[in-house]
Amino acid sequence: MAGNVIELTDAEFESTIQGTDKPVLVDFWAPWCGPCRMLAPVIEEIANEYAGRALICKVDTNEQRQAAIEYGITAIPTLLLFKNGSLEKKWVGLTSKKAITDALDELL
Repeated sequence: MAGNVIELTDAEFESTIQGTDKPVLVDFWAPWCGPCRMLAPVIEEIANEYAGRALICKVDTNEQRQAAIEYGITAIPTLLLFKNGSLEKKWVGLTSKKAITDALDELL
């Protein structure tokens, strides 16, 4: 991933969402997923716009399955938004940038 998007592994997942007081947005995706590829530029834009204020992360469900299993991810793309380690919001499928940024702004 380029720029401010953090590519998470299963080993890093819990410590990342628990280890900050910033909002953490996690995009569960896979390279073969068309809607995931459509959402990717939006996630990158958000990561750049919220740099230093929120953590924007991606989890490749092909490579990192444990976090997806633990959080009941049954369809991709799925976005999870955490604050202080607590799940605040979940989106399944394509989601508008405005919906995501509105939710992030509420937690800032």
